[in-house]
Amino acid sequence: MAANFDSKKAVVSRAPYQLYMMFVDLRNFVNFLPEDKKQGVEADYDSIHATVQGFNVGMKVAERVPYSLITYQDDGAPFEFKVELHFDAAGPADKTEFQIKVSADLNFMMKTLLGSKIKEALDKMVDALVAVSEGRMPEGIDPSQFPEGFKPSDQYRS
Repeated sequence: MAANFDSKKAVVSRAPYQLYMMFVDLRNFVNFLPEDKKQGVEADYDSIHATVQGFNVGMKVAERVPYSLITYQDDGAPFEFKVELHFDAAGPADKTEFQIKVSADLNFMMKTLLGSKIKEALDKMVDALVAVSEGRMPEGIDPSQFPEGFKPSDQYRS
């Protein structure tokens, strides 16, 4: 049974191409991981695989629409899922309306237990991206994890 979860929409203080380029290469995901979590994670431009609590979990890029959409799908995960990142120009050229949509093959019990937690996690990811783009650092986030040109600092404040 497919369960669908949509994050809130939020305006990120970066141009669509900047956000798109950050997520288009799955090797970038490894850079966001703390050093102690990088072991056992393998990534290339199109896919990422890791062993998490004894399970092999993989994800690959299913679709790229330059500067507007990236779709990921499961690749060897214990259940089917799809993640869509939407990048829509918003007002000035340096603003992007961003949203994450997830579809996962979860049974009724898993959907009931995890549904609100998945939605909450997606909203927190969007909020953190907005905060970083505005030069604010969300609590518990290490600024060194972000690629050059996206690190919060006074020069990037709106």
